[in-house]
Amino acid sequence: MPLQIRNPHSVLAALERRPKDVLRIEISPAAKSDAWEAVAELAREHRIPISGGEPAGRSGGRGDKARGRPNDNAQLVGGRTGAAMATIKEAAPISVESLFENAKSKAGGRGVWIALDSLQDPHNLGAIFRTAAFFGAQGILLTQERSAPLTETVYDVASGGVESLPFAMITNLQHGFDIAKEAGLWILGTSEHASDTYAKQAADRPWLIVLGNEEKGMRRLTSEACDVTVAIPPLGEVKSLNVSVAAGVLISHFAKK
Repeated sequence: MPLQIRNPHSVLAALERRPKDVLRIEISPAAKSDAWEAVAELAREHRIPISGGEPAGRSGGRGDKARGRPNDNAQLVGGRTGAAMATIKEAAPISVESLFENAKSKAGGRGVWIALDSLQDPHNLGAIFRTAAFFGAQGILLTQERSAPLTETVYDVASGGVESLPFAMITNLQHGFDIAKEAGLWILGTSEHASDTYAKQAADRPWLIVLGNEEKGMRRLTSEACDVTVAIPPLGEVKSLNVSVAAGVLISHFAKK
């Protein structure tokens, strides 16, 4: 089913990577945004129907300025705006084998992949896609059951991250781990109860970072399949992090060059 995406940066990313999947665009003249002007310009190049007029305040072209301001529409709340939207087909997942293909040769034998074990909040999922794309992660492995689907909210919050990162979906996460290990990846689980800390692990190999459910963490079988399990030790009185924030800490550490 096509999605209605309201974050112009998510729409722009789709136009740049798969314009044939962008079906139509609606832009109100009230959408005073460089980003929506960039969307309109690129949509015109691909002859994609635009209804509702043109965005006000033309910036004279598309560029870094339009891509670098995720809140340049005053109505943007949580990645969504009410003044404009695009109807876009869902991005297609790739196979698990393709996700981990040539892992040892990527990024000089290093690199970061993400596996999500039963995350259920679409805002967390979208934030992780955005963070992973920001830090140059290689891809994301998702579970098909007991997990948040890739909804419009995910696309909007990801701000283009869903388009930037390849992702695969699998029913049996253990099977995905087997494929990852055969490709040379090390499986790194996360738990606030782990005795090892993430900072002790070097970013000198390809890592698959596993993040668990918001409330329950990783499932038992998931935890047992990990090569190492680490925690992010608190420095203050609050003892835990939101899973998307924890993802940012870990990805930034293991993506170091």
